[in-house]
Amino acid sequence: MGKLTVRALRAVLGVVLASTVFVQVLMVWTLISGNDPEDGTLPLTAFRVITILGMAAAQVALVCVGRLVTMVRRGTVFSHAAFRYVDGVIGAIVAAALLWFTVTAVNAPGQRDDPGVTLIMGGIGLAILGVALIVLVLRMLLAQAVARDVEASRMQAELDQVI
Repeated sequence: MGKLTVRALRAVLGVVLASTVFVQVLMVWTLISGNDPEDGTLPLTAFRVITILGMAAAQVALVCVGRLVTMVRRGTVFSHAAFRYVDGVIGAIVAAALLWFTVTAVNAPGQRDDPGVTLIMGGIGLAILGVALIVLVLRMLLAQAVARDVEASRMQAELDQVI
């Protein structure tokens, strides 16, 4: 991975992380300060709490991706330490899917006249879970690469002893 690519990705991750933290702080302040223009109506308050939690899940994924990018830059991504960050990304995606299903459940009573919206939202939740499965498959590929790297290192050490 080139230096320019790493710097650009880190800049994007930093801006998105800072932006989500800023929005979270504003939303929490709105919830606890009593300055809610909608007077804390239940669905809106629930949506705000879910949004705050969803941004936290996104932040976990951003931090994990940032750590993986650092490992790629250093050439250490094919190690057992990378699994912790990949698992963090998978967990964040699953959390986002569960939060989306919660949004779907909170929104469903208002969609009695058009239940198709609820079905579409449920389908989006399944698609989010599909992304988690894709990352899980990528994790398995990483595990294979790590195992082969360990084996290659062992064979190289044996060859060095013979020579």
